[in-house]
Amino acid sequence: MTTSAFPSAGDDRPPPVRPAFDAVTWREIGYLLWNLPMALIGFVYVVFMIGVSGGLAITAIGLPLMAAGLLGSRQLGKAERIRARLLLGTHVDEPTPIPTRPGFFPWLWTSLKDPVGWRSVLYGAIRLPWGVLTFSVTLIGLLVLWPVLPYVARALTNADRAMVRGLLSPSDELERRIAELESDRGVVVDTAAADLRRIERDLHDGAQARLVALAMGLGLAKEKLLEDPDAAAAMVDEAHGEVKLALQELRDLARGIHPAVLTDRGLDAALSSVAARCTVPVKVSVDLPARPAEAIEGIAYFTVSELLQNVSKHARARTAGVDVWRSGNRLLLRVTDDGAGGARQDRGSGLAGLAERLGAVDGVFVVDSPEGVGTTVTAELPWRDRVH
Repeated sequence: MTTSAFPSAGDDRPPPVRPAFDAVTWREIGYLLWNLPMALIGFVYVVFMIGVSGGLAITAIGLPLMAAGLLGSRQLGKAERIRARLLLGTHVDEPTPIPTRPGFFPWLWTSLKDPVGWRSVLYGAIRLPWGVLTFSVTLIGLLVLWPVLPYVARALTNADRAMVRGLLSPSDELERRIAELESDRGVVVDTAAADLRRIERDLHDGAQARLVALAMGLGLAKEKLLEDPDAAAAMVDEAHGEVKLALQELRDLARGIHPAVLTDRGLDAALSSVAARCTVPVKVSVDLPARPAEAIEGIAYFTVSELLQNVSKHARARTAGVDVWRSGNRLLLRVTDDGAGGARQDRGSGLAGLAERLGAVDGVFVVDSPEGVGTTVTAELPWRDRVH
């Protein structure tokens, strides 16, 4: 039966010190000797990054250089975590990637506030004197203090373990959550702005233009009322048709904002109405003990509505299905079709937009769409009780 020289990944405690020069001790000695060159690399990088980007901070390239430098410091921190894992047996999880949003300025702002990058900068700044000390003590120990070197190496590497855990570990839960919420807030703001632009465009190009034409037509009919009653009657009849179309467009627009059937009767009736407008037969099954909060209900409705529009436009399916149910504190949605499959959740696609919207409220969005088999989209939303 063999045992590892290091503890398991779930237990980062250093092995008990032994005077013998075993494999663990030699790895620790190697780590301490490597401290100086690694510390030199990190210190030079930090000084160069801060000096150049700080000196150019008043110019247009200073802050982008600092943001890029922080990304580079993350990579140096990653190298140090790997070194600690291989030589010291210290397992430190990788930090969460920086949340990304489209656009230069969101990237710049997020990168400059990255706590992991700044802690890596601090690590690189303080390591040079420590690297000189540990290299010198270890080298002297190999020449003079040979009998006690295992004890010295263990004490020094324990300090290294503490530095790695303290400065190169992932951000604490609060920092991670703040970063996620900031990213999600940006998604919500962008989505709301896009929805407002869509509503404005639909009003301008649809109902508003139709109402302007209606006013003009009624004005002409009024002028012809006495001299040509038949022509005026025809114009009024045409205007009546325009009124019907304008009302239908306004109803469609209101349905796109928040359908009345959803407010009055809930998801079952609202999704059945959406399914009736799909170009393929859709079986709807809603099994909910109660109605969720209005915001969650609205997100669920528009998610299913957009997915069924995709089925109508792209799936080439014969049938589709919608299932909605509650599991614990989650609201689950599943939309399936037997179409061509091949749906992809690439950035910029409609599915990517849905994933971002759900992610902004702690939701989950999963697409399973093998070619030629059909598509299954599963979404989860947090369940929140409706306030009466």
